[in-house]
Amino acid sequence: MVSNLKPAYEKAAKSLDGLAQVAAVNCDDESNKAFCGTMGVQGFPTLKIVKPSKKTGKPIVEDYQGARAAKDIVEAVKQAIPNNVKRISDKGLNAFLDSNNDTAKAILFSDKGTTSALIKVLATEYRDGMSFAQIRNKEKAAVEMFGVTEYPTLIVLPGGTEPPARFDGSFSKSAMKDFLAQYASTKSNTAPKPKKQKPLAEEVEEEAAAAEPTPPAEETAKSEEASSSFSSISSSHASAEAFSTAGGAGGGATTETLEEESQPTESPEPNAIPEDAPKPAPMPSIAPPIPSLPDQSSLEQKCLGPKTTTCILTLLPETAAATASEQEEVEGKTDFATTALASLAELSQKHSERGSKLFPFFSVPASNTGAAVVREALELDKEGIEMVAVNARRGWYRRFGAEQGYGIHEVETWVDAIRLGEGSKGKLPESLIVVTEDEKQEEHDEL
Repeated sequence: MVSNLKPAYEKAAKSLDGLAQVAAVNCDDESNKAFCGTMGVQGFPTLKIVKPSKKTGKPIVEDYQGARAAKDIVEAVKQAIPNNVKRISDKGLNAFLDSNNDTAKAILFSDKGTTSALIKVLATEYRDGMSFAQIRNKEKAAVEMFGVTEYPTLIVLPGGTEPPARFDGSFSKSAMKDFLAQYASTKSNTAPKPKKQKPLAEEVEEEAAAAEPTPPAEETAKSEEASSSFSSISSSHASAEAFSTAGGAGGGATTETLEEESQPTESPEPNAIPEDAPKPAPMPSIAPPIPSLPDQSSLEQKCLGPKTTTCILTLLPETAAATASEQEEVEGKTDFATTALASLAELSQKHSERGSKLFPFFSVPASNTGAAVVREALELDKEGIEMVAVNARRGWYRRFGAEQGYGIHEVETWVDAIRLGEGSKGKLPESLIVVTEDEKQEEHDEL
């Protein structure tokens, strides 16, 4: 790893411990070259964010294009964590409680409008055995139904005939996982079952009994009403049987406001995996690269002839520099180019698998003399990466806005807009449209 990135990367790894696995790969090592090739690594350092997908062994791979500071890397990874937490309002509470009664439900009551990375991680780890929801403190009916008086508060509805249970430990990942593991349904059930906390209704009754002095009749009625609410909630799960235990204990601590601490702990491992379970593929499926136009002749033939239709051209930057400072700048441009090419390759593969028609994508290396001609005619950056759509037949072009990044989402949005004819286009200079002698003759014959 390049030395100037190493300190920030190691600091980011410590901050993300328990939330994401952080690794470094030496792509110069002979044993790693095949893997680095499948990941589309062309320059160094290259940062990739790998997210789980619905297909086992085929994760989603994205290039990180942000600043190389620890806080920026950490924030990007947190944002990339899949969010399997439903946001529930008073209006949608009953529908949530009545759905999926064969699985447990975890509800986090919070005074924050965002979902923390920790809760997203827990929801992802237990997504097959428990539904997760978050309810804001502003949802008065839900808060009153569950008797919530402080935030955050975590409540589990186990399902079956079991009453709701409230988490009374510290809001650290390990403590929360010990609590959730009592109720999550899993196919693998090898870990010892932690001691369950008392049901929430019992806690309410015990607290009421221990309170001094004896509460007025009005408060007693409210306590009975709260107890009745919990009985009602439990009854809505009566058709499901009690769940088996989930194994494993995790790490990664947070404060009571669910902000991650920097103390490193063990990586998440929510469930034990049976020995006979199918092994995931060791390497992700990478889309084949888009074709390249190595010389001016191929560029003109494919995209700049009078009868050629829409092409997406990715004009690549130079990959060599004379000084160290220039080389660092080149590396940054190369990273953007790598991301752009990977996004276009993934998008092309997606449309190919669907059987849908899409205009061609091409990469144009800096060694192609036609690239400089296009840059000058369209007044593009003369050295950096540029992505542009051209249609010589209709005489227009459209430049991709680099400020939005070259991730798959941004590129796909731009391509879709072109397909739908949305957005403004520029007039393609006639000097770029190359008419061959044969085409000139055909035009003459038609006249």
